[in-house]
Amino acid sequence: MRPRLYIMAKAPVMGRAKTRLANDIGVTHAKRIYRNMMSEVIRNVKDPRWDTVLAVTPPSAMGQVPEWKGTTQIPQVLGSLSPRLAAIFEYNGPTAVIGTDCPQVCASDISAAFKVLKSSKAVFGPADDGGFWLMGMRGPVPARVFDNVRWSHEETLADITRNIGGSVHQLRTLTDVDDLKALRASRQSS
Repeated sequence: MRPRLYIMAKAPVMGRAKTRLANDIGVTHAKRIYRNMMSEVIRNVKDPRWDTVLAVTPPSAMGQVPEWKGTTQIPQVLGSLSPRLAAIFEYNGPTAVIGTDCPQVCASDISAAFKVLKSSKAVFGPADDGGFWLMGMRGPVPARVFDNVRWSHEETLADITRNIGGSVHQLRTLTDVDDLKALRASRQSS
């Protein structure tokens, strides 16, 4: 099966995206930064070696966001991150999922993840906040892998790797831009 990269993307709607960052810098500035990060991530990871699919929310935004034009779009399922990831990992084959919060991610990171999946059960790109910027597994993956995970928590990566069991390969650590401190760190590292 051909590798498939899913990018979980939220429509850049004022007050709906980057809400923690907006608390620090205001909703207008946060929306602008999110739109720029989202565009950069999409542009940096599209590659002919894999299929790139945007998993978007809200579903009504499909086909409406200029930055999404030219990329296959599917709606995210309803619910917490657990059912949304479970639906994506129903795909039969090497599957990787990223968000739009790490503008440092590039095609070489995605390539490295798919290379790891040729011999490993799972691969993660850890984020410096305890979460992850990439999750990759060979699907289909049982939905129970996503149960009892504390999302947006310093133990998120530990929770999900415990559910997977066995050895899990890790890529480089990146900064997940959720607040002003992370935004500054991200800009210093680029």
